[in-house]
Amino acid sequence: MRFKNRDEAALLLAEQLLRFKAQKPLILAIPRGGVPLARLIAEQLGCQFDVVLVRKLRTPEEPELAMGAVDEAGHVYTYGHKAAVSPQLYAEEVAAQVAEIRRRRQLYSATQPAIPATGHTAIIVDDGIATGTSMVAAIRAVRAQRPLRIVVAVPVSARDSLDLAKSYADEVVCLYTPKVFFAVSDFYDDFSTVADSTVVELLEGRGARPL
Repeated sequence: MRFKNRDEAALLLAEQLLRFKAQKPLILAIPRGGVPLARLIAEQLGCQFDVVLVRKLRTPEEPELAMGAVDEAGHVYTYGHKAAVSPQLYAEEVAAQVAEIRRRRQLYSATQPAIPATGHTAIIVDDGIATGTSMVAAIRAVRAQRPLRIVVAVPVSARDSLDLAKSYADEVVCLYTPKVFFAVSDFYDDFSTVADSTVVELLEGRGARPL
């Protein structure tokens, strides 16, 4: 299964999420790739959308290899590769990613404050799950806000990573879990980089908020 782009993936995913429409859920995107999906899903469900800010902790010399993730409050979810990294390098990576989260929060919430998940059915959206570290960090961060329940919704995921997400979320919706998984981008014809300016535009657009 392949998707033309994030828009097609979002519309297909929205079909599976329409049963939540009456609950007026809060759609929370993991930036940056999850934001275009979240906007379209929110439009289909007639509800609000916002972002949940987390960052992958990169393994030195192998940036694509995750050794955990950190959320906006500085809480860290540790992954198995941490053992190969010195405490100093690990602390430096955490500090660097927390600084990036703060930069993004200042940019993304410049015109309107973040929407708390308290009392909502929170649907956390991304364009795919590779290792699952960022998703777990996002689930834990949203859980701390005391939502009614947490649903993870993604177009594609590695199977082990989806099982990991299931252990933290109340429910998981995924369109495709391939037997062989190397990267999320392998399942999109167009996996263009989503710029900060695009995220800001989508968040500020009236279509991104309830009408």
